[in-house]
Amino acid sequence: MTEKLVLPISAQEDIFGSRDAYLRRLERELGVTVVLRDGFVSVSGEETGVRTALRIMEQLAGISMNGSDIDEQKIDYALEMKSEEREENVLERIDRTVICRTVSGRPVKPKTLGQEEYIEAIRNHMITFAGGPAGTGKTFLAMAMAITAFQAGEVQRIILTRPAIEAGEKLGFLPGDLQQKIDPYLRPLYDALFQIMGAENFQRNQEKGLIEVAPLAYMRGRTLDNAYVILDEAQNTTPEQMKMFLTRLGFGSKAIITGDPTQKDLSPSVPSGFEIAERVLKNVEGIRFCTLTARDVVRHPLVQKIVKAYEDYDSREVRSRQHEKARHEKACHEYGNRRRSAL
Repeated sequence: MTEKLVLPISAQEDIFGSRDAYLRRLERELGVTVVLRDGFVSVSGEETGVRTALRIMEQLAGISMNGSDIDEQKIDYALEMKSEEREENVLERIDRTVICRTVSGRPVKPKTLGQEEYIEAIRNHMITFAGGPAGTGKTFLAMAMAITAFQAGEVQRIILTRPAIEAGEKLGFLPGDLQQKIDPYLRPLYDALFQIMGAENFQRNQEKGLIEVAPLAYMRGRTLDNAYVILDEAQNTTPEQMKMFLTRLGFGSKAIITGDPTQKDLSPSVPSGFEIAERVLKNVEGIRFCTLTARDVVRHPLVQKIVKAYEDYDSREVRSRQHEKARHEKACHEYGNRRRSAL
């Protein structure tokens, strides 16, 4: 079948991409042919592919008309969602959600449905857990929400923390004083702060004690009132550390706990406080658990493929271990039956 679509001239270049790279991608993934002629976009191919291509281009046109750029991530995500039938323009709705702006004026927005749900969970819950692979924006979006609340006067301070797990070198062998020893572990938090708030603004608020970046061990014995508290890399906490952190929260505070269960640096014999917390607290009102997936990765598209490949590998390994366990149990059962028959 062949269908036609009218696209605003100003949106055509954004949607087609440089040298029609995005257009060729849509044609290849959906099995359609797209031709621009006489002001119309003509789409030909199988009915399913044609209707999907038209829906994607309409959504991308809405984003472009809102003044947002169309990039490779948006094209990838639109194609990821091609099997989902939705009446509303989901991509345009997500694009309208602006959390804050960076020091350079770039808007900080959720880029996927998973990220949008994560933002809503933070807004509506006192404690939010976010698990997911690298590149899903867990820490950066948490920072954006914290800084927005701080600048709006909703909280009096921001506290950022993460466990200083040693990876290959003992802290005592690293150069410098204690702060210089732990700074490398906290660098991702500094990077997000500088990008959203600016280095000078951050340093000014840090000197006043309004923004604190510290290892998790420094939280013990404190009560955190009127604060936005972010615990990053929480998969590296022990259950005792996680309990200690959660019981620090006071009135007027919010906590966001982020972690990637697949990247634990704890000893194999030590359980992760992040994973235990979900089992213990999943039915507690006021706490929300969000899970981001490979679909929510917003780094280079290759990162998304890497994450997906590891997820598939882990699934195969689990199935293989389950099959091997079942085979071993069956062999033991048959051996037991033969022994009893012999007796």
